[in-house]
Amino acid sequence: MSFPLLTATAALPAVGAIATAAVPAAKRTAAKWLALLFSLATLVLAITVLVRFDPDGDRYQLTESHAWIADFGVRYELGVDGIGVALIALTALLIPFIILAGWHDADPLETGSRRWRPTQGFFALILAVEAMVILSFEATDVFLFYIFFEAMLIPMYFLIGGFGDRAHEHGEKAAATQRSYAAVKFLLYNLVGGLIMLAAVIGLYVVAGSFSLTEIAAARASGSLDMATGTERWLFLGFFFAFAVKAPLWPLHTWLPNAMQESTAPVAVLITAVVDKVGTFAMLRFCLQLFPEASKWATPAILVLALISIIYGALLAVGQRDIKRLVAYASISHFGFIIMGIFAMTSQGQSGATLYMVNHGISTAALMLVAGFLISRRGSRLIADYGGVQKVAPVLAGTFLIGGLATLSLPGLAPFVSEFLVLVGTFTRYPVIGIIATFGIVLAALYTLVLYQRTMTGPVKPEVAKMPDLRVRELVVVAPLVVLLIFLGVYPKPVTQIIDPAVQQTMSDVHKKDPQPEVEAAK
Repeated sequence: MSFPLLTATAALPAVGAIATAAVPAAKRTAAKWLALLFSLATLVLAITVLVRFDPDGDRYQLTESHAWIADFGVRYELGVDGIGVALIALTALLIPFIILAGWHDADPLETGSRRWRPTQGFFALILAVEAMVILSFEATDVFLFYIFFEAMLIPMYFLIGGFGDRAHEHGEKAAATQRSYAAVKFLLYNLVGGLIMLAAVIGLYVVAGSFSLTEIAAARASGSLDMATGTERWLFLGFFFAFAVKAPLWPLHTWLPNAMQESTAPVAVLITAVVDKVGTFAMLRFCLQLFPEASKWATPAILVLALISIIYGALLAVGQRDIKRLVAYASISHFGFIIMGIFAMTSQGQSGATLYMVNHGISTAALMLVAGFLISRRGSRLIADYGGVQKVAPVLAGTFLIGGLATLSLPGLAPFVSEFLVLVGTFTRYPVIGIIATFGIVLAALYTLVLYQRTMTGPVKPEVAKMPDLRVRELVVVAPLVVLLIFLGVYPKPVTQIIDPAVQQTMSDVHKKDPQPEVEAAK
């Protein structure tokens, strides 16, 4: 029996979460180092998965399958394709940086009677989320996926509500109220989506007689499973609704700005760079593969919603006063691009969307973590409370600028390649949608450069005059992300060669081919 590498990659952070939570309360520093050690060990396993994966091999590799709840046909079934491998690597890469960036975010406050939850709990919850996200990327049993898709809400709820941002303009009491509101809103939105999906999962089992993604897809391809048109569309909508909430897609997005605003910067990165990717990933793996005809039927409406997300998110980002809310609305705009690329039904669009998931995770982590370092120094999230930071903390300002330029998809930085592929892939099939979506790029330049101008340039405000520059730990967090943004912006092939075969298989699932150019190239 071969070593269960996929199980080990997900189980290691779960074991780390238990071990970190069990560290005595007085040993906070030991708990931090233990969590970091487990996250680095998980990264090693994720790299092993990446190395062992053959892009030209079988669609699902490193597979594992064991009977679990035999009476209901539920199996513990894992496997990864190129898309899953890329997102597992992204998750495992970001978690150590999230832990390092949040090194002091859950330390007890010594002033007053109020104290934070134990430090150990903060890092244990982060590792628990990592385990569940990785399992979601690995699961090829629909019911198994559903369990972890929903279970990750529990640790995220406590991370938002119990370990929120300490910088609040209206004091501690108001901060606690807002954190509680954001956590409950996050939980309710995602629970509603999950419950609707559960009904669709049960309906799928009734129709197909199996929860196995590979079995159902094979039966559909062979013609032995023929869903009625109405049934397929209802099941598709049940799955898509849950994924659209997680993504988040307009108008199901309203939980995200509150959750990111009230979270610490590392937890905000965990939400938008890691957890939300499960929603867009699942659209590719489950919606398109299980319900190809319904996916094509819903494409026009979904493209319109994605386009609204792009423009709406960017417009609201322009008008934000709060740094974290600005990044949240920018992320809504970016997720609109990802979903647009998925449902453009072209290989360029879907490759760009998958690459965008990876690049958005890195760029958002760079921008938000540097923003978190900035906020922790000043004690305020409000843009108006800053000015002239680049004169007193040039390294902080420089890394903030690179993260911002990556967010607006500047050529030479990683997100540019993915956004370009999405727009090209969309334009070839839906030119009007593609043209309107380009205005999102203009708005991204506006909100990013205005943010930098208002916080980093101009006269030095007295409150930031003695602001320290990035420390060694903070540089260790930011520098690798900046290097990755530049490397993947210049040379994206290491990622694209992994995801492209999986994208071609997804295109085959929905029986779509790329549009032929109207004018042949000159020979």
